[in-house]
Amino acid sequence: MSRLLNVVLLVHLVVSVLLGALLLIVPGRLLGAVGWAPIDPLISRILGAALLAMAWGDWRVWRRATVAESRIWYEVQAAFAALAAIGVLRHVAFGWWPAMVWVLFAGLAAFALIWIWALIEQRR
Repeated sequence: MSRLLNVVLLVHLVVSVLLGALLLIVPGRLLGAVGWAPIDPLISRILGAALLAMAWGDWRVWRRATVAESRIWYEVQAAFAALAAIGVLRHVAFGWWPAMVWVLFAGLAAFALIWIWALIEQRR
């Protein structure tokens, strides 16, 4: 695995752990602090749990996954990030949302592109 992919995995792991833990434990405070309210605490906590599970996958791949295992993980990450970005884009394109939602869209789109790049790199 390239050095850049190692860094990307670590960045994604840290972001997923931080956001996942906050969404799981204090979703109202986190989302209220960034101007994203009202919120559904149940769905926010489920997303927090999903982010923590994704962080675990990042950790497993970073710690010595085989090429086949990491390829599957990059496919899962690319699918999640791309579909989530499309879902968020649908809302930001047709309404007013706080700046944090735009940041979320940009982050998801960036990660989608990075995971797709990782898949292409592995084919070479």
